[in-house]
Amino acid sequence: MDTIKYVLSEDQMPTRWYNIAADLPAPPPPPLHPGTGQPIGPDDLAPLFPMELIKQEVSTERTIDIPEEVQSVYRQWRPTPLYRARRLEQALDTPAKIYYKYEGVSPAGSHKPNTAIPQAYYNKQEGVKRLATETGAGQWGSSLALAGALFGIEVVVYMVKVSYGQKPYRRALMETFGAKVIASPSDSTNAGRQILAEHPNSTGSLGIAISEAVEVAATDPNTKYALGSVLNHVLLHQTVIGQEAIAQLEMAGDYPDIIVGCTGGGSNFSGIAFPFIGAKLRGERDVRVVAVEPAACPSLTKGRYAYDFGDTGHLTPLVKMHTLGSTFIPPGIHAGGLRYHGMAPLVSHLLDIGQIEASAVQQLDAFAAGVQFARAEGILPAPEANHAVAGAIAEALRCKEAGESKTILFNLCGHGHFDMSAYMDYMAGKLENFEYPEEEIAMALAGLPSVG
Repeated sequence: MDTIKYVLSEDQMPTRWYNIAADLPAPPPPPLHPGTGQPIGPDDLAPLFPMELIKQEVSTERTIDIPEEVQSVYRQWRPTPLYRARRLEQALDTPAKIYYKYEGVSPAGSHKPNTAIPQAYYNKQEGVKRLATETGAGQWGSSLALAGALFGIEVVVYMVKVSYGQKPYRRALMETFGAKVIASPSDSTNAGRQILAEHPNSTGSLGIAISEAVEVAATDPNTKYALGSVLNHVLLHQTVIGQEAIAQLEMAGDYPDIIVGCTGGGSNFSGIAFPFIGAKLRGERDVRVVAVEPAACPSLTKGRYAYDFGDTGHLTPLVKMHTLGSTFIPPGIHAGGLRYHGMAPLVSHLLDIGQIEASAVQQLDAFAAGVQFARAEGILPAPEANHAVAGAIAEALRCKEAGESKTILFNLCGHGHFDMSAYMDYMAGKLENFEYPEEEIAMALAGLPSVG
């Protein structure tokens, strides 16, 4: 039988998150206090995060139990299905086998609730009344707004201004869940006002939005900060994706030769890839892993591996990551969730030690791949997910050229139902490719902080 969909039952859902820090051959460089230059401790993070999340951030335990209260919410959509892309394989005329894990079945339409739910839960346990956060495309903001509604926590979202205009339905979804959404940069924070004073027409960036959300959390004892990507505990929560995929591929009698993931901050990529990379690091199974990013925001392929601030206003600790510089303002491409100046320290570390590869895809190529996928598989991907689709198609075509039958796995991290204006612009020929100029990257990198 030509099975299309591999589905796990609720009692097969992972009960623990996987922590790749336990299997790394060497730990990544520690975050540093921007004032002292010394490694930060739990007390430095306490104004922003509840202690349980801080413990997860620094943990080296291989697995961490998922609280039953979190699992009970996960069961609303988890386990998510794994699909064999048989129609796409036929359309490409490739001998490769293509599988995709589909996270668009969550209530928010993406993988982001996998971390929004536990973050809201741990904040609720500590008595937090309000969460402040940022969002690019709106998938993270939607997910935290949902989590806030479920756990009775107020949520304020600073949404990158270009996305605030591009994606009104994402904004409406957040407001429906009860969140307050503010276009960033805004005049409601010192960080926002400073940016607007210098650049009155600023379209914003994730770095700026992070500065605004962090400032709100740092100045209000009843508010904590929540981040949708980059940090270790966020990546940890997403590993339910890869763990489920391992079990589902066992059902299919298969195992990936190649894993492809789209990368902006690193959470979706980590969710699908880390459990498989962990098996590779333990000497169990080999796999080739490719991180695909937009050419307009190429932190892995053109950025520098260096200590940098996670935000534009320099309110966060210094972390060593592949970065384009905290002052980098990306163009307003439609893949808003991939417009971050840096990459998760754990993902950056894996690239640095040669465990993963990185490639960049132009906006038009990403949308062309998404349209081809939709016409073959019937699912419209989010613009961010299109980068993974493009990467998977490229690998399948290489298999065709070489006459090799390899197994390719990618994570379809969300649907594009709130992104129809982007597809309309693509169909009308209004979208353009954008290769970020080397001289502008060099200017942003020239401002990196000096770390001894």
